Amino acid sequence: MAAERRRGRQGRPGRGGRRRARRLRRRRGRIRMLAAVAVTGALIGAAVLLGPRWAGGDDAPDAVAATAGSPHPSAAPSSPAAKPSDATKPPPSPSPSPSRSTLRIPATGPGTFTVAGASGTSGGQNAYRVEVEDGSGVDPDAAADLIAGILAAPRGWAHGGEHTFHRVASGPAGLVVRIATAATTDKICGQGGLNTRGEVNCRVGEVVMVNLKRWQTGSPEFDGPLAEYRALIINHEVGHWLGHGHETCPGKGRPAPAMMQQIYGLKGCVSNAWPYDENGAYLGGPSVP
Repeated sequence: MAAERRRGRQGRPGRGGRRRARRLRRRRGRIRMLAAVAVTGALIGAAVLLGPRWAGGDDAPDAVAATAGSPHPSAAPSSPAAKPSDATKPPPSPSPSPSRSTLRIPATGPGTFTVAGASGTSGGQNAYRVEVEDGSGVDPDAAADLIAGILAAPRGWAHGGEHTFHRVASGPAGLVVRIATAATTDKICGQGGLNTRGEVNCRVGEVVMVNLKRWQTGSPEFDGPLAEYRALIINHEVGHWLGHGHETCPGKGRPAPAMMQQIYGLKGCVSNAWPYDENGAYLGGPSVP
């Protein structure tokens, strides 16, 4: 009997052995917890490093700087569903603009576009086309006339005949201006590796994407009428198409360059939509790398 009790005690760990086993289990638990924390931290760090590129102020930064009419590897192709509007119909009669706060702006659209009619003149250096997404509530010909006025303005890129433009409804066009919902803008800009996150515009190759929200409501940072902000959108994006990069504020109280990302703050400058002043001087600022 005594021998059996001794064998039973020898078959079970003593108190010291049990304490060592408990310490070993606790140590293994701490190691597993620290490993889990390390893995989580690594995943978070990777998400930060590999997260999407954020677009700039009035536009998303270009994937590749391109000069006028040059090819671009990620240029968005012209939509095969685009259809010309009735170029013979009379221009819409002026009507009061709805309040920006009450205007219904669709966030998504079908991704098909209506092409504005050609301008009455030809012979400009640069042929361009204007397309408006179907269902956006924007009249293609009315928007195209506004854009034509901006491109031809003396304070714009026309600047004494330096650049001239003529609008086409079909055939080759080195520049395409599209007004589209946020979702469609994001999709097409994303083809160039740009993240417009439903808020801003971009230029991908020969295609300028104008976010419908910005076209209809302007920017909270821009102190001026909506018509001026629309001029800034066109001048900024066409400026990229012409080969201009981003610029920043040249000094407190001075006009913000048209190539500045003004939607992210004016940095002491005052709002400005135009590349040139009334005397023909370029309203530039330090280049942004």
